Amino acid sequence: MSQAPVVAIVGRPNVGKSTLYNRLTGSRAALVSDIPGLTRDRREGVADLGGGVEVRLVDTAGLEEAPSGSIADRMRKQSEKAIVDADLILFVVDARAGVTPADTAFARITRGSGKPVVLVANKAEGHKGTDGFYDAFSLGFGDPLAISAEHGEGIGDLTAEIASALGLKLPTPKRRSKDAPYDDEEEDVAPEKTKPVRVAIVGRPNAGKSTLVNALLGEDRMITGPEPGLTRDSVPSDIIYKGRPIRLIDTAGLRRKVRITEQAEKLSASDAVRTIRFAEVVVLLIDAEHPFEKQDLTIGSMVIDEGRSLVVAINKWDLVQDKAKALKDLKETIGNSLAQVPGIALVTISARGEKGLDQLMAAIVKTYETWNKRVSTPNLNRWLGEALSRHSPPAVSGRRIKIRYVTQASTRPPTFVAFCQRAEAMPNSYLKYLVNSLREAFNLPGVPIRFNLRKGDNPFDKK
Repeated sequence: MSQAPVVAIVGRPNVGKSTLYNRLTGSRAALVSDIPGLTRDRREGVADLGGGVEVRLVDTAGLEEAPSGSIADRMRKQSEKAIVDADLILFVVDARAGVTPADTAFARITRGSGKPVVLVANKAEGHKGTDGFYDAFSLGFGDPLAISAEHGEGIGDLTAEIASALGLKLPTPKRRSKDAPYDDEEEDVAPEKTKPVRVAIVGRPNAGKSTLVNALLGEDRMITGPEPGLTRDSVPSDIIYKGRPIRLIDTAGLRRKVRITEQAEKLSASDAVRTIRFAEVVVLLIDAEHPFEKQDLTIGSMVIDEGRSLVVAINKWDLVQDKAKALKDLKETIGNSLAQVPGIALVTISARGEKGLDQLMAAIVKTYETWNKRVSTPNLNRWLGEALSRHSPPAVSGRRIKIRYVTQASTRPPTFVAFCQRAEAMPNSYLKYLVNSLREAFNLPGVPIRFNLRKGDNPFDKK
């Protein structure tokens, strides 16, 4: 243990340092609360980065200004001592709150130590974590790494970054060369295969959701029948598909709000929506006899807006007579109604007849991996140069908009940020061009892509 490198977790109070400490050490040794200043002493533990490669992890009190001699001042000195003793510093900010003056002040202290720093934007799950994440670039520590310590998102990327910063070798898949073709540039760190992939089965009542779950489980675990509303709770069930754990979550049927009258159904619908928000892959189950009613498309749009990965499964396909025409119509409907995400996986199945299930599972895994895909910054900027040369940004009010730099902010879904002048003047049509070009260049079909513009030059240009 004495030979293991020391990694100190620092940052202002309540950014999630203790939660991250618990996540990396696999323990609950550090107390976690919304109460600022709960952690007062340095806490040390061992974190396994993978394959037995260990580091000594130090959880510190929050860095904050305080009167000399006070408890807060003594806590700060303990944190500064941890920085001095560390081989690597994890500087944690709250992606939801954004960069505060305290973050900026203590970033200067951390830079003054001369120690290598990994910038961690915690609490980056959902829409609320986006703006604050972009603010983190201003701290001058390079690309921030978006994670959710509470939900375990981005931890694989973080452990790989820690190992890289310390010069440690992990038993991970070999990274591709920076000169690799775009379509060969896979995620730097493969998605974890030990944690179950959370798959929500959603759709209108009586689409066959419970029947599908039973078919995948190989047993009648869910109550099924012609009566709408039999399923009320979001019920999880675990299976293994080709060595990968999958958590299937059956949900209540979603109807238009005006049709929901019973309190129990209202609660069930609310639970189903919450399940979508915490799912990783959402299977939208469509009844082939009544395909793509307005509510189906509303559900699909909600899944995309939440940034989840989407697979569309057409159930009761064995009852369709003219399958070629029906399939053509279904693809056109998806292409037109969910045009914001081209290439959504479409699978035809019969849950009752247990047909098409393997194709469905394969589509789920493939979509999940695309949703987790990470593209290297050098490859992104080579793509940007080529995209700009093919079609340069338009001149607005006689002035051209210059895009100088792009990087991937996070995965789940793939999220990118580009730095440019006059970001507010960029036409939506050109942003759509960039997203479509990006999707094609790096093989990102069927998942939402978030592409955001920030004012300013390349933040990593040496002045």
